[in-house]
Amino acid sequence: MSAAPRKTTLEQCVVDSLEAYFNDLGGSEPHGIHTMVMQAVEKPLLATVMKHAEGNQSLAARWLDINRNTLRKKLAEHKLL
Repeated sequence: MSAAPRKTTLEQCVVDSLEAYFNDLGGSEPHGIHTMVMQAVEKPLLATVMKHAEGNQSLAARWLDINRNTLRKKLAEHKLL
């Protein structure tokens, strides 16, 4: 009998990706990590939520707990409109 597959949390995925990033730096000092991570995460977050909300921006904004106008701005910034 095999054990159930272990589920990786979103938090662990971020940790693993950041560890790989630091390893790839090879000792160089990182810059702008927060901006880099936010840009990498926000577009797929918005795209996935919009997909599951079937394009309904009001619903997606409610799920994301942000204002609909803020959502529209972010969708435009990421060329998701």
